[in-house]
Amino acid sequence: MPDPSRMTRRAGLRTTLAAAITVPLLGALAASAAGQTSRRLDVMTFNLRVAGTTDPNSWAVRRPVMRALLRQEAPHVIGTQEGLYQQLRDIHSDLGPHYDWIGTGRRGGSHDEAVAVFYDTRRLAPVEHDTFWLSDTPQVIASNTWGAAFPRIATWVRFSDLHDGGREFHLLNTHLDHRSQYARERAAALVARRITELGLSRPFLVTGDFNSAAHGNQVYDTLLGAGLVDTWDAAAERSEAYGTFHGYQPLTQGGDRIDWILAGPGVTTHRAAVNTYAHDGRFPSDHLPVQASVTLG
Repeated sequence: MPDPSRMTRRAGLRTTLAAAITVPLLGALAASAAGQTSRRLDVMTFNLRVAGTTDPNSWAVRRPVMRALLRQEAPHVIGTQEGLYQQLRDIHSDLGPHYDWIGTGRRGGSHDEAVAVFYDTRRLAPVEHDTFWLSDTPQVIASNTWGAAFPRIATWVRFSDLHDGGREFHLLNTHLDHRSQYARERAAALVARRITELGLSRPFLVTGDFNSAAHGNQVYDTLLGAGLVDTWDAAAERSEAYGTFHGYQPLTQGGDRIDWILAGPGVTTHRAAVNTYAHDGRFPSDHLPVQASVTLG
């Protein structure tokens, strides 16, 4: 059980020894192709919409739809936004025993929205992680110096990929302010600096709700200027494009993508998708999840 006074779940440092596998000579080419496929990492970014009690889109109503979507897609890693502590525990339970999560509330502890990162423990092991605040004082809990509607945070994790020889990569997950463009621009600049500090020598992924349209905002330009690419644009194939915030209204084909998955140099994107899953007309959130299948170098 996690400490309810601090939402972060700590898996600690792990060392994994890969078992030796003998492959018959005639199966070598097939095994090589299968190995390439097994190295693919399925990534999702998903604004969960806070767990409310007001119907018709209460969490109690949406949770079964969310459960069905996540079990169907089974991403290896999910950057989430807006999750409340009990809601995150529900998702953890619904994903099943092979998942864990890392995150803390934007005011510290477990009493506010988080940008939690879920991961499949059969595939990934966290090596190091941290949360910082999107402000002039990023290590000060709950700090908010740029006029954002709320304190905003980013959480990064350095993972070891257990299916790729222990290759390490960084994932940074965030949620920029919905009200202030100035706060979004300052936050993007801070995230870009943090990416530079963490370094692009390892593969890097960035997930988030940026409250800014791809290709149409300084926030997007700043992050791409940090050496990242938009997996949607880089993908060898992609789904139909939809606006990723729908507010439980009819979907907008070709609408603004404000939820992105960005990647650093050397990451190959095989497929990108905006997932429109719904059940009986009910969506799991007021955002659509965005997904990418990638190979880390």
